[in-house]
Amino acid sequence: MEILGIDVGGTGIKSNIVNIESGTLTGEKFKLKTPAPSTPEAIIDCLKSTVENFNWTGKRIGIGFPAVIKNGISLTASNIDAKFINYNIDAEFSTALDCDVTVVNDADAAGIAEMTYGKGKGVQGMVIFITLGTGIGSAVFYNGQLLSNTELGHLKYKKSIFEKYASNYAREFHHLSWKKWAKELDIYLNHLNLILSPDLILIGGGVSKNFDLYKNYLNVPVKVDTASLLNDAGIVGAAMAAK
Repeated sequence: MEILGIDVGGTGIKSNIVNIESGTLTGEKFKLKTPAPSTPEAIIDCLKSTVENFNWTGKRIGIGFPAVIKNGISLTASNIDAKFINYNIDAEFSTALDCDVTVVNDADAAGIAEMTYGKGKGVQGMVIFITLGTGIGSAVFYNGQLLSNTELGHLKYKKSIFEKYASNYAREFHHLSWKKWAKELDIYLNHLNLILSPDLILIGGGVSKNFDLYKNYLNVPVKVDTASLLNDAGIVGAAMAAK
């Protein structure tokens, strides 16, 4: 079974057709820049371009989105336009794309994929999956069950929140070396360990492919590893959500 999966981020929109049985991408990945401003109308235009690119005629589409999603409504707007707050996102996207669209929190989508097909598969106890990109997304699992919409990147830190210091965007914006940036990430991971006592922390998102450049600067009393699906996890998990 194949489903179109779309991962909407603060800076880019990535998509591909996913084989749900194997969790693999079946075509060539399609990328668009997230429009600015990222209003519902502008995002819908990008989604239509994505559907046209794949000539998608299937009945289902799954979308990972940077917001708290409950009962088909987006309740927050993390790194996306504020017009998405209290927006009937499932219904509006389904109407616009003339398809059955399921929208889930983007980090939850990526975490679901990694727990199903990646290094989280079969792991018992608590697993924290984080995405380091424009912001910090999080997905928390206990014995394989998802605790949705956790948004642990928004934990308070210094004069703001952790994602302003430990996200990949923060590293690039402040021109930090891997060592200096990893110092902030290490503080964040240790804080997660303090409050949740996980058995495993998995790192996904755009910076996951560079894990070897900063892993030796991390000193956390719990296993920290890079996600095996790397930056494709969001696409795979989005498609899974539509199933």
